[in-house]
Amino acid sequence: IDFKGVNMVINYDLPTSAVEYIHRIGRTGRAGHRGKAVTFFTEDDKPLLRSIANVIQRAGCPVPDYIKHLPRLQSKQKKKLIKKPLTRESICTTPKCFLKKGKRKMKTTKENTKEKKKVKEDKKGSKLQTASDS
Repeated sequence: IDFKGVNMVINYDLPTSAVEYIHRIGRTGRAGHRGKAVTFFTEDDKPLLRSIANVIQRAGCPVPDYIKHLPRLQSKQKKKLIKKPLTRESICTTPKCFLKKGKRKMKTTKENTKEKKKVKEDKKGSKLQTASDS
């Protein structure tokens, strides 16, 4: 899928491989256009940084020295991270006021559904009574 006009990609979690990183940022800067990619990482992600930094450097972009000098990831570690990626706490980027509105809306929707079911059951019950009366 090609999304035209994408000029920035933000990765909220570090991709587990250089290939995945390229795939994610490949949505920006297409067809000769310029684009930016911002990737957030934690201390736990440091073992994965070096391979991604190499890709960035080969593309001609600057990479901070401290990332270049991080130790290489051993193949056993790499396999382990691929099989079981780092677990993270989930984050929510939706403002709290919208979440509260959504909860209120869900409550009223559930209440309306319950009321509709009651009305249907009452109608069925009254039909059964009139049918049994005659």
